[in-house]
Amino acid sequence: MVVLLGGGPGDPGLLTRAGADWLARAEVVVYDRLASPELLDLAPPSAERIYAGKAPGGHAMTQEQINATLVEQGRAGRRVVRLKGGDPFVFGRGGEEAAALAEAGVPYCVVPGITAAIGACAYAGIPLTDRRWASSVALVTGHEDPDRPGSRMNWSALAGIDTVVFYMGVGNLAHIAERLIEAGRPPATPTALVERGTTPAQRTVLATLASVAERAAEQRVQAPALLVVGEVARLAERLAWRAPLPLAGRTVLVTRSRQQASALAGRLRELGAAVIEAPTIAIEPPEDFSTIDAALARLGEYGLVAFTSANGVEAFLARGRTLGLDGRALAGVRLAAVGPATAEAMRKAFLEPDVVPEVFTADALAAALASLGDLAGRRVLLARADIARPALVEALAAAGAIVDDIAFYRTVAPEALPPEALDALENNRVDWITFTSSSTVTNFLELLPRRPGRAQRGPAAGAPLPAAVRLASIGPITSETLREHGLEPTVEASPHDIPGLLQAILAAEQAGAEGASA
Repeated sequence: MVVLLGGGPGDPGLLTRAGADWLARAEVVVYDRLASPELLDLAPPSAERIYAGKAPGGHAMTQEQINATLVEQGRAGRRVVRLKGGDPFVFGRGGEEAAALAEAGVPYCVVPGITAAIGACAYAGIPLTDRRWASSVALVTGHEDPDRPGSRMNWSALAGIDTVVFYMGVGNLAHIAERLIEAGRPPATPTALVERGTTPAQRTVLATLASVAERAAEQRVQAPALLVVGEVARLAERLAWRAPLPLAGRTVLVTRSRQQASALAGRLRELGAAVIEAPTIAIEPPEDFSTIDAALARLGEYGLVAFTSANGVEAFLARGRTLGLDGRALAGVRLAAVGPATAEAMRKAFLEPDVVPEVFTADALAAALASLGDLAGRRVLLARADIARPALVEALAAAGAIVDDIAFYRTVAPEALPPEALDALENNRVDWITFTSSSTVTNFLELLPRRPGRAQRGPAAGAPLPAAVRLASIGPITSETLREHGLEPTVEASPHDIPGLLQAILAAEQAGAEGASA
């Protein structure tokens, strides 16, 4: 089965329930440039992801190659989701792909999506119809098939339709306006350009039909953008309902592991930021479980089990389930968490920590545990990563505890940063980079290509960090690692967790805005 799925105009929350269900079961996802990256995360990690994006001036795959890929994957008996922005049958070439599948005898279905005209105009406060001014709507391509002779555009007919929405017309604004005016549309007709509709970066530029091309050039409007022509366009000034977001216009690079990035990235997007996910660590199971299994077999012998991350909690629970254990195995064992995120992961499994330090670091946890005063001779299990710092072990040993420091998971660096992250850095389009551990700092810098001779800051090796980019650190240990590499954090979270990190970024943005206005 091949599913032609409309992913909506940009906001991942506008995906239909049917769309989410199909993505969750996908074995192959063939996706477009304008499909939201968050939607790809709905597919299983094992699903093959094939990029088929088209951009002005370059295509990853031609339409013929896309059709062939869908047929090939469908014939192989795989569940294929063709993820498209907007709706597959509204300027999405879904009809061409359906025809290719039908001709090849490959079963397929179509899952509609919210097309850009509906989504972007709704978010801009522009009703496409209004009984006072608009009883008819036309959706029109602003970029016709270059291989088709002549034009099918009936400008006289379009001039008589109340609301006309042009897709893909940013590069042809002057031509569109000229032809509509020639066909009888008044030059003073209100127009609206809606750029990056339904995303945090959405903006609306208002003009008249006669001035829209000049206005777009002044405001540097870029694709993707819609042109709305008609009286309803003027309602954008009165009906715009989206409040200005504090991080609108900012691009944030998130270096957390892919498994953990969604919460931080989602909150940043809610605050208006454009987010580029650039995982610098991947969480992997250990290569050998023998030490872990031996420890779990004698859980009752431990006086304390301490977790220094939510990943440690999840790895501990996953292995316990594999061995057939449940909460009764921890009866009488005290539990400790390094901070609220770790504690929350424990509570989801009905495990209440006995110790959560006020400062969310391994050093603070060590001090809190040492202050218990009754660790001498007791066995303590630390469920941690393979690259954990020794401070906690040393503090517990100094208090007389017998410490089993066991790596329940591995942190592995990916082979490379995503191309979109490197491109954004190279072209100075990144405003913030977030670091949530020392390993994210180290791996990120290792993955950066070296560019000798470029004006930059940071390590002498020449990592291409533009001077204008700001660095957000989750806590003092991460900040120390940044400084070891010659980088000074712009902000440090307090408390040392994700909400604290977000608050630190917001405070810095607010201070900058107040300074600029002063």
